[in-house]
Amino acid sequence: MSSPTTLPPFEPLDPAGIDDLLSDDEKAVRASVRQLCAERIDPYVADWFERGAIDDIRGLTKELGSLGLLGMHLEGYGCAGMSATDYGLACLELEASDSGIRSLVSVQGSLAMFAIWCWGSEEQKQEWLPQMAAGDAIGCFGLTEPDAGSDPGSMRTRARRDGADWVLDGRKMWITNSSVADVAVVWAQTDEGVRGFVVPTATPGFSAPEIKHKQSLRASVTGEIVLDSVRLPESAALPEVRGLKGPLSCLNEARYGIVWGAMGAARSSLEAALDYANQRIQFGKPISAFQLTQQKLVDMNLEYTKGVLLALQLGRRKDAGRLRPEQVSLGKLNNVREAIEICRTARTILGANGISLEYPVIRHANNLESVLTYEGTVEMHTLVVGQAMTGHPAFR
Repeated sequence: MSSPTTLPPFEPLDPAGIDDLLSDDEKAVRASVRQLCAERIDPYVADWFERGAIDDIRGLTKELGSLGLLGMHLEGYGCAGMSATDYGLACLELEASDSGIRSLVSVQGSLAMFAIWCWGSEEQKQEWLPQMAAGDAIGCFGLTEPDAGSDPGSMRTRARRDGADWVLDGRKMWITNSSVADVAVVWAQTDEGVRGFVVPTATPGFSAPEIKHKQSLRASVTGEIVLDSVRLPESAALPEVRGLKGPLSCLNEARYGIVWGAMGAARSSLEAALDYANQRIQFGKPISAFQLTQQKLVDMNLEYTKGVLLALQLGRRKDAGRLRPEQVSLGKLNNVREAIEICRTARTILGANGISLEYPVIRHANNLESVLTYEGTVEMHTLVVGQAMTGHPAFR
């Protein structure tokens, strides 16, 4: 039995000692991503958020690729082939900087690249995946439409055969990376069911106007996809999947990253609140010495700790090939909801300073309002878990 003198020190941001559950290699992955964020993102991200633009997004994407972060959990084709837990830890660190940066990596790797890697032809994989893994090509994922969000089966984008070609018409909305992308994975209704298509964005009839006036995810490129008689060869279609199984499998990959990423935003806000509370003097002492402030800090840390433990459990199951979609829904539902509450509570500790971009808290809170509803709303994930528990679908 250990004596008190041999106990490790208490870590304020890891009160349960979760680091004990990580391997040295996993800690090294986390450290390398954290260093990149500290040098390349953190000094600039508040300005990017305020201006609604990332400086040199292609240069940043190449730097992310050079570290192996793009499609890092995929095998072959220039991808790093790392574990799901490694990928989760990377998402946590990226979103501790900003949700928009994690979205860039998530859309590239877990949506666009994963769709090609999982459902594409060998020719499609060879053409696009090495470029995308290196950050030389940026991808986007066209599923959501103005009138088809939670119900992707009602999408209106259509692809029809015309001789040996496909012709696509339709419109996609709220598409991360669309206006800077080199390639788009677009999902459309066909006479054969829902099909996916690999669409070079230079194809005539393809346009991607950027969406402006956002108050969330401002350090992220968001746009539409407009398809006006876009003609593609047969080889552009993803050959290995029909129906909603294709896009939903990709969404599940992205949701898994969000389970981890949301905890990064939570940690950043918790850390900012703790530092501020220790420095802010009121009534002759730091506000961290008051009982109600300590209650806020402890409650925030408790939910953060539980969220990281949940993410790690899901990561271990994913690495073992045992992770179910319903479990990913459970993770996203809990972790994003708790992360938002942590950010809101952190804001109260910072008082008026909490709304300033001099601190990360309000930026994270605003970003998480988008994360709460993208890749599946609270309502949809609740019903996914509810159906798994009861056996009764309640979507309609």
